[in-house]
Amino acid sequence: MQLSEVTARQKLACPACGGEAQWNPAKKALICAYCGTESAYEVQTDGEIVEHDLVAALQSIPQSARGWQDQRRPVRCQHCQAISTFTNAQQGKACDFCGSTALVAFEETGDIIRPESLLPFDVSEPAARDKLRSWYKSRFWAPNNLGGKALTDTVKGVYLPYWTFDAEVSARYTAEGGEYYQNQKGERQVRWFPVSGQVRHFFDDTLVCGSRGVHPRLVEAVEPFPTASERLKPYDPGYLSGWTVERYQLDLVAAAQRGRERMVEAIRRMCAQDIRADTHRNLQVAPSFDRQTFKHVLLPVWLVGYRYGAKDYQVVVNGATGQVAGEYPKSWVKIALAVIAGLILLYILMSLEGR
Repeated sequence: MQLSEVTARQKLACPACGGEAQWNPAKKALICAYCGTESAYEVQTDGEIVEHDLVAALQSIPQSARGWQDQRRPVRCQHCQAISTFTNAQQGKACDFCGSTALVAFEETGDIIRPESLLPFDVSEPAARDKLRSWYKSRFWAPNNLGGKALTDTVKGVYLPYWTFDAEVSARYTAEGGEYYQNQKGERQVRWFPVSGQVRHFFDDTLVCGSRGVHPRLVEAVEPFPTASERLKPYDPGYLSGWTVERYQLDLVAAAQRGRERMVEAIRRMCAQDIRADTHRNLQVAPSFDRQTFKHVLLPVWLVGYRYGAKDYQVVVNGATGQVAGEYPKSWVKIALAVIAGLILLYILMSLEGR
């Protein structure tokens, strides 16, 4: 397996003041965070998005495909355990996932499999803020001061590590199909009979997130991402300039197992739908996998992490589609008032019925 190299390079500097420039997805250019200078940058657009053979990769990943080989500095958050990679210009910043400043240097072992492609941000930061504010306003049970506490203006752009898996899955199944009928007493009964069949399906880009910094159910809630080859871009440092990149903590072996489990769950549902009966039981599925491939990609999200009371909360915006998912505290005052109002209404209705 031949995985492409990531070119080592320094941070992308502003031509006017020398500060670090950040890739702006709306303007498709580098913008200096210090003086505002806009500079053009020709990102890599050629290059093939490769689907790698999974079986071969699990047997042996070449050393040439490991390690970041750039100037990014990995740190681990002692609070949420996320491992982020920063440029030297970003030293001293807080964790983008939980806001903690308890960041310690993480010694990279060199085993990291580098991403070869990424999905650039299509949703701009102002648009992400607007979506977050709308989301907060729609949370009826949230405390009234949540918007201020959550600090939507502290939204951070983060690239999350993802694995995508393809496979041709063929599954033979057996089960007992059930047909409803009424007996002489008019009671509904089930007549069982054996059924069997076969289902084939090609799974394209089954997503498995390697992040530990974003809460899993939130990541799944903002999926899918448009990971078709025509949407992905070959890895180029320009896209990541000024952004935080999370290092995966779910390795290829564990991710492949999770991806296979998701495919098995899906093919099992397809087998159940294939049974021509009113109901079924004792479904047994025997899947086989062929043409298994994978990619390691970076996918964009806008993230707000905040603490309210004694708990940590996150809100995530898909950086490509704008889908929002989040957590928020519940106002016990609102809940208590709603319960009291419900009891009063129930009392009134019961009083009216008693007349």
